[in-house]
Amino acid sequence: MSDAEAIAANRAAWDHSARHHRGNAEWQRLVEGFADPGFSCFDATATAALQSLGVEGKSCVQIGCNNGRECLSLKALGAGQVLGIDQSQAFLDQALDLATLSGRDVAFLCADIHALPEGLGRFDLALITIGVLNWMPDLSRFFKAVDQLIAPGGALLIYETHPFLEMFDPDAPDPFKPSISYFPDGPDVAAESITYDGSTPEEEAPVSYWFAHRLGDVIGAIAAAGLRVERLEEHAHCNREVAYEQYQNRAAQLPLCYVLTARKTV
Repeated sequence: MSDAEAIAANRAAWDHSARHHRGNAEWQRLVEGFADPGFSCFDATATAALQSLGVEGKSCVQIGCNNGRECLSLKALGAGQVLGIDQSQAFLDQALDLATLSGRDVAFLCADIHALPEGLGRFDLALITIGVLNWMPDLSRFFKAVDQLIAPGGALLIYETHPFLEMFDPDAPDPFKPSISYFPDGPDVAAESITYDGSTPEEEAPVSYWFAHRLGDVIGAIAAAGLRVERLEEHAHCNREVAYEQYQNRAAQLPLCYVLTARKTV
């Protein structure tokens, strides 16, 4: 399987799964929330990280924007121009609906990050959030594409699940016993709808490929792209699906997520 085949398969899987993310309780929360001009879906950690970079008035691009909720939330924090990029048109259709409801001026582009159209320009801030990196088969290639979107002096902010958490299966008989190697020899292959609310639709779904990247892989690929890592913070709270919340507040606490910022110096 080539990288291009994996990327195309993941696009089909996300397009197929989009309908399960509309009409549920989370969708209703977003619909009700974005009727308020000040509504943001960022948690306290993401908000603080964005504000520390001076997001107000900055041009921002989010790679892997899903249904656009975080792009719209950037506007609530005072961002200037905002562009969301995702390869799933089905999710961008939801993003356009939320944008219309909110009245916030955000642009969306359906494209593979590795094959962007020319003329997008450069941005003061690039944002990557939960789960995006694990759908990417080649981090070096991915971050080189991200680097091309950042203006000189601009920043990259990543708020992601900690790779250490990939060693645990929240649905296993003993979810606290490591069951997956931190050094995987290939992607996790699944043929089920992608949901985050604990639901498991009984239907056939396109095959998808989930790539578990070590933290060293992430940092190395960022550095190889020419970006300078400025900050790495590991956190004990869960920013992933509800099934992973059981790993919080333990006597022997796992790292559950991290914030990384990097800077483009030239």
